[in-house]
Amino acid sequence: MEVSPYGLESLWAQGDFVTKGVAVLLLAMSIASWYVIITKALQLLRFSKASAAAGHQFWDTTSLPEGVATLGSENPFADVAKAGVTAMSHHTAHKGHLHDQLSVSDWVTLSLRQAIDEASGKLQTGMAVLASVGSTAPFVGLFGTVWGIYHALVSIGTTGQASIDKVAGPVGEALIMTALGLAVAIPATFGYNALVRGNKTTIAKLNKFGFDLHALFVTGSRAASEENEKNGGKAKLTAVGRA
Repeated sequence: MEVSPYGLESLWAQGDFVTKGVAVLLLAMSIASWYVIITKALQLLRFSKASAAAGHQFWDTTSLPEGVATLGSENPFADVAKAGVTAMSHHTAHKGHLHDQLSVSDWVTLSLRQAIDEASGKLQTGMAVLASVGSTAPFVGLFGTVWGIYHALVSIGTTGQASIDKVAGPVGEALIMTALGLAVAIPATFGYNALVRGNKTTIAKLNKFGFDLHALFVTGSRAASEENEKNGGKAKLTAVGRA
């Protein structure tokens, strides 16, 4: 089968080390961005299930251990709930040392806020890769294009032939680099924007869950809301060991 003189195979065969290096770099950037997009999308999908449990099943249980078990494992909602339980247990065990200096409300607030901040940091993992790829890939492709056109012009100047059949191949191969740069940057940019929206939604739900947990640990019941009022005004779950 005859190889097209204007395709990617011809670009690779005729390109020098700079052209091949740019092509390899774009390929690596594409692989990295798609890896982040897929893994983070699956992570958000898993967290959405935990979010649903945090909004309903958790509050329908009768004890904190049972409620934490409904959240599953390896998700920020379970981590925040465990941090709250640990904070309450620590404050109760050291009441004589902490009571006069830090109230249970302040202690639980600090513990929950730290857990939420840690979860937010984990959600941002990999986002810098997408931001970097989305912003730099077009310029990397453009560099390959400029380099390819430079070599095409040098070839034309050396041979003294500037006919269409002599120019189309080298220039077309150079422009392919621009297309490759855009092909890498566009999915990274769309993926970044979609994941940012998903992360913001998850963080907002974490803050709401943390607020409800704080109310549970401090007052003994979940904070009042329209949904709670429709369900009878209070949740089944009660705080164990509340100071």
